[in-house]
Amino acid sequence: MKRFLWTIGALIIILAASPLSAEDRFHFFASLGTGPTNGVYYPVGGAICTIVNEDLRSSGVRCSSETTPGSVYNIEALRSGELEFALVQSDVAFAAYNGEGVFAGAPFRDLRSVLPLHSELVTIVARPEIHQLSDLSGKRINVGPEGSGSRSTWDNIQTALGWTPAQTPRIVDMSIDQIGAALCSGSIDATLLVLGHPSPRIRAMLDACALNLLAVDGSAVDGLLAAKPYFTKGKIPGGQYGSSADVPSFGVTAILMTTASMDSRVVAEFAKSLTSQIDALKKRHPVLESLTSQAISAETLPAPLHPVAAQANGELGAAK
Repeated sequence: MKRFLWTIGALIIILAASPLSAEDRFHFFASLGTGPTNGVYYPVGGAICTIVNEDLRSSGVRCSSETTPGSVYNIEALRSGELEFALVQSDVAFAAYNGEGVFAGAPFRDLRSVLPLHSELVTIVARPEIHQLSDLSGKRINVGPEGSGSRSTWDNIQTALGWTPAQTPRIVDMSIDQIGAALCSGSIDATLLVLGHPSPRIRAMLDACALNLLAVDGSAVDGLLAAKPYFTKGKIPGGQYGSSADVPSFGVTAILMTTASMDSRVVAEFAKSLTSQIDALKKRHPVLESLTSQAISAETLPAPLHPVAAQANGELGAAK
């Protein structure tokens, strides 16, 4: 119903503003899959739609940010046509495009990249007696809901560490809003999130009780990064959380994605609106502050860059 009402509203605005005949007017409603409402993807998706919708009268393209369980769900929703665009972790996108992991036997070769957004680091918050990855053996950990990118990333880490069934941590599912209290009470021993920094959520957890930011490094992680080109090393800035030392980790990139079959006019509107208004987009959420208008390197993307997005990016570079 919400989508229907937005569509009708958008059509009324377009019809009122354009002198063209009804047959000549282009209009399109694009749903953008994000993540849970209390995560980062949802407000970032809202920021993207705000930018795209500024050109609604001239373009006829309306963007609607939709809450979803996360990256894995978003991939399948793109594949089925439920979503037109989605925010996806680069590791999940790589697995989907190549038919690996949870997508084994079902490669999504029509998946296309539109715009890389912000880096996201694996962030493990643990109780004070846990100091390194090996200490998580046999412990209770929250790694995000089924269908989330964080759980997919955890699966990669767990495989790399080579734990036996007896050593494997027990996954405890809960709402993200419950995690901080569960850590402080000892109901769980650690939580893993994949997110951009600075993060108010991480700050709130660390302020609530004695907890550690766990270093995610070592030979097993080095081997994982060597085998998975979409993972890159990074450091969680300790100064943002009251520590003098940065915390080594690794991470992925959040990427705006679509499909090869998406109407090129719609992809063009998304790509041109966002690449031409990078500065405005950066101001809409702290994790987007590192965005730049530099040319996109197709080699670093987990799926091919949509040709219309490549054209928009090239035109922006030529205009400088």
